[in-house]
Amino acid sequence: MTDKTSAGVLVFRRGGDAGVEVLIGHMGGPYFSRKDNGAWSIPKGEYEPELEDAQAAASREFHEELGLFVPPGDWIPLGDVRYSSGKGKKTLTVWAVEGDLDPADVVPGTFEMEWPPRSGRMASFPEIDRAEWFDLATAHDKLGAGQRPYLDRLNDYLSQA
Repeated sequence: MTDKTSAGVLVFRRGGDAGVEVLIGHMGGPYFSRKDNGAWSIPKGEYEPELEDAQAAASREFHEELGLFVPPGDWIPLGDVRYSSGKGKKTLTVWAVEGDLDPADVVPGTFEMEWPPRSGRMASFPEIDRAEWFDLATAHDKLGAGQRPYLDRLNDYLSQA
């Protein structure tokens, strides 16, 4: 089993009663439709490191998953995290970018999979079925465990800036 490599962008905004908020997406498809905590993700996707730069892949995948462009601003490197994903391991590289996007503007990309399993029928599902802003504590519960370290890294960065 080979490791997969992914890159993503964590958009954040400051202000208001919630303090810092991050924009994350609820994973689409039938496996996550009835799950909430642990079923959200930083907009990200796989790429081939030999063929594409990680930051370019993060920008491309953000657009593919949300149908929106990464807001203009500084890309803050949050580093790599390696975690279990499916039947293997994934190394994820993430940048944070400050911005304010409207979740109502999200037009998610889609993927196809056999559904129901072993039926021989292909069905199309959104990559994410919704995106929302969450404060860091709530986002910690919503994100899959492997992506949670990025919230601490963002918080550490902002507290030192």
